[in-house]
Amino acid sequence: MPVPEVYVAAGSNVRPRTQLRRALAALAANWPGLRISRAFANSAFGFEGADFINLAAGFATDESPERVLERLRAVEAACDRPRDAPKWAPRTLDLDLLLYGDLVGQLPGATLPRPDLLRRAYMLGPLADIAPDLCHPVAGETIAALWQRFDRGAHPLHEVRLEEDD
Repeated sequence: MPVPEVYVAAGSNVRPRTQLRRALAALAANWPGLRISRAFANSAFGFEGADFINLAAGFATDESPERVLERLRAVEAACDRPRDAPKWAPRTLDLDLLLYGDLVGQLPGATLPRPDLLRRAYMLGPLADIAPDLCHPVAGETIAALWQRFDRGAHPLHEVRLEEDD
């Protein structure tokens, strides 16, 4: 049985470059062979606030989805993300499990594939950057095709460099 490919969205709007660099180092330490998209800035969604910087990361693992979620939460905590933070508010770090192989269903704390993946440019765009040929397990189309049809004008992303200072 092949090892599942896992995809995660990462975003921050509180010292975002610093937080995302910290998060990527931790993710790479947990999952060697980590693949990372370009980083994109976009307006805060659901509240007024500083722009977010978002990216996607992918890796292969034989860990359970629950274990992956647990480790993602540990990385968030290490990057000063309080677990009780309000949903629509500034974030030091958000790590969202987008896809775990072709798994479809409910987990404690997550739904796979992530339901808003196909509605959020800041998730779908970076994922298309690193996994364009991946087939979405519910939509039955490639991530590239889904991104091609996405209304990018209504949800603009602007490429940014993480190497710069916040």
